[in-house]
This record gives sequence, C-alpha cells and structure tokens, in this order.
Amino acid sequence: MNSIASPETETPLARRQRNNAAMKLIVIAGLVLVGLVPLSLIRSVLLERKMRHREAIENITSTWGNAQTIAGPVLVIPYYRQVKVWKEQSVAGRTERVETTERVLGRAYFLPDEIAIEGDLKPERLHRSIYEAIVFRSSLKLSGRFAPPSFEDLKVTDTDVQWNEAVLMMSITDLRGANQTLWLEWGDERIPLVPGGAALTIGPVVHARVPGVSARSKPLAFKLAFSVNGSESLRFAPFGMQNRVRLTSSFPDPSFQGSFLPAHRKVTPAGFEADWEVSYYGRAYPQRWSDLDPDPFRGEAFQNSLFGVTVVPVVDSYRLVERSIKYGILFLALVFSGFFIFEVRWPVRVHPVQYTLVGSALCLFYLALLSLSEVISFGLAYLVGAGASTFLVAGYSAFMLGAVRKASAVGLGLAAIYGYIYIILLQQDYALLYGTAALFAVLAAAMYATRNINWYETQPPAQKAGDTP
Repeated sequence: MNSIASPETETPLARRQRNNAAMKLIVIAGLVLVGLVPLSLIRSVLLERKMRHREAIENITSTWGNAQTIAGPVLVIPYYRQVKVWKEQSVAGRTERVETTERVLGRAYFLPDEIAIEGDLKPERLHRSIYEAIVFRSSLKLSGRFAPPSFEDLKVTDTDVQWNEAVLMMSITDLRGANQTLWLEWGDERIPLVPGGAALTIGPVVHARVPGVSARSKPLAFKLAFSVNGSESLRFAPFGMQNRVRLTSSFPDPSFQGSFLPAHRKVTPAGFEADWEVSYYGRAYPQRWSDLDPDPFRGEAFQNSLFGVTVVPVVDSYRLVERSIKYGILFLALVFSGFFIFEVRWPVRVHPVQYTLVGSALCLFYLALLSLSEVISFGLAYLVGAGASTFLVAGYSAFMLGAVRKASAVGLGLAAIYGYIYIILLQQDYALLYGTAALFAVLAAAMYATRNINWYETQPPAQKAGDTP
C-alpha cells in the first residue's frame, strides 16, 4: 500500500505535483460550470421552438376545433310570477307611493334524471410545416329522460307557466367543430337545434323549442346523435342525477382527467375503452333552480364537476428534450472525471483546450436532439444524436489519450450513460430513483478506480497527447 507523505517529509517535486493535480481539478470544475452557458443557450432555443410549436397547434385547432366540453341538456321553462313593487301616483294633487302587484317573466331550469352517452373518438394527425397536432373526430349519442317539471317550490300556478314556450338547451364549447345540423329526437318529434338564445353562463348553447311539456306529462325522453371535431380533450358535465358515459378510441395513450375517473377502463396499444358512472352527489349545483336563485355555476362549481379524456401525448418530444438537458451537467462531470482519472493513472496529459472541445461535443448532442426530434421520432433522434456524439468524442479521445483501447473505453462508457439516461427519460414515476441509483453506481466506480492512487504523487512522467504508451 502506498504511504502518504506528511507535509514535513514531502519533497518539492511531490508538492509541485500535488499542486498541479489540485489546479487541474479546479480547472476541470471551472470548465464544467462554463458548460452551463451553452446548455442554457440550448434551453432558450428549446423554449423558442416550443412556442412556435404551440402557435402552429393553435393555428391548426382554431380552424378544426378546440377542446370540447359537452354540457346538457337543460330544460328551460318560462313562467310568470307576482311581485310587489312601489309606484308613485298622484292623489288629490299629492304624490304618493303606492304598493302594487306586477307580473314578471322568469325562467325555471330543470336537469334530466338520467343521461347516457356513447362516443367514439377517431384521432387524426394534422401538420403545419414540420409541426404536428393531434385532433379528433367524435361521434356521440346522447339519450336520457326528464321527470315532469314541478313548480311547487316556486309557488307558481299551472296557468302562469308558459308550457308552450319550453326550450331545451345544450352547451358545446366550440360549435365550429359541429359540421352537421344537430337534430333532437323529442318523443316522436325530430327537431333541429339552432345556435343562440338565452345563453347559460357555462358557454355557447344550441336550443330548440320542445312540445308536450307539462306537469302531468309522462317522463320526457330525448335522443341526440351528432359529430363534433375537437382537439386536446373531450369532457362532459354530470347534468343528470345518474350519468353513464362510454368512450372508445384507437388513441393508445389517453389521459383520464377531471373530478371522476372511469369505473372501468381498458388501454392497449390498439386504443382504449372507458366507462364512467357518475351520480349528481359529486357536483356542487342543484337539479333544478330558477332565476331567483344565485347562479349555480358561479365560481369553479361547473369546472370542478367536469370529467373526460385528454388525447394528446402525456410527454411530448420537447418535454423529453428539456428533461435530457437537465442531465447535461452530469454528462460533463462524468466524462471530465474519466479523463482526469486517465491522467492520474496512466502517463497521459490532457490540455484544458481538449477538455473544452470534448465538452462542446457533449453539448452539441442536445442541439442535435432538439432539431432531429422535430422531424423524426424522439427515440430515433436520440439514437442518432447519441451515436454521433459518442463517435466524435471516442474518435477524438483516440488521439487525445494516445491509445485506441482507452478511447474504446471512453466510447463504451459514454454509450452506456446515454443508454441509461434514455431509460430514465422514459420512466416518469421512477426517474428520480433510477437517477439516484446511477449516481451511486458511478461514484462507487470512481472510488474503486482511484482506491490505490497516492494523491500526493499524482503526476506520472509527462507524455504528449497522441503518443502511444
């Protein structure tokens, strides 16, 4: 085992060698920190490309259809109510305030007892230049029934209710995605839904006047089948006392979001099937109300009740590139540490300029990854970028270290690191665990490789880079 010299017995040569090693470590640490500058510049380029990608997607979806939310239907029935008001009247030359009664038109809103929705989503990929957006065509079938409307709580007589003015309303977030006339089957009637009307506060609506509504009518059944284009997500509001929704699609990577998750789901590479069963207990708005009541959809009550599916990739290529850049400083530190170990174990010298060129090659990998991932799949872009960076660094190392064997070791080590980082990028939930385990393994390998080095005498006989040992 090598003995460690004390400061009193240390020779001037050993002291100079130790100082040189310490200085080299300081220089390497400085170069690693300098490597943060190109990494930050690449990150700024990434943010710019993400913004352009987002603008391209918004341009596509603005003409195709945005995220869609289906809410309804709602049965709206006008009625007259008696209100007391004070009016000024002239009596015997004097002006007096007299209480009188007026009839005021109001509206009562009723939600259905049951809603059943069946839908099929067909994803499509649209391109604008090199950018791609995932959109969908949805075919939806809605059915359900309303209970006979009751005005007992409002203390309104049957003669004050305008039954022949009853309207059924439904909200669709982006009506531009509805490329066909919406037809409502109401009992034996087939009625077209038209846009506009007395809008709900939840968004734009379509409506139709419906016949046969009265307090003594049978349960009012309805059916509605339509197609709507959209992008990003398709969500529903649980307007029924009992809501059943079934969606099928060939999209292989759905994200189920909202206040309610599917009761049953099946996700395969060929697509997904999902079934929701939601009752009205999970929402914050009532089954019926009138314009005398506060707006039931105020605040976040409506948004907090929505549920559905998102049909965009959970992790896109830009996010993967961003995550890979976070490991850039680790790449630099590991590779530079490997070259330093070569210096202290074998008769080879590596100049700071050579460290800088190797660091530039490692940083260039991320720019190549960003540019390639915009035109090909992320996996292939990562393979091409990592391969180019590995061959560049390994080929340069053959001249820098003066031996093909050492350069091969550098190439194999760098390829292993790239491969492991790729695995970490694909593991969203366990990325931190895998990354920590890798750092422990690398640190243990470094400790093992340098276990017999006497750091007071770390400089072997000088050898120019490019000479064979």
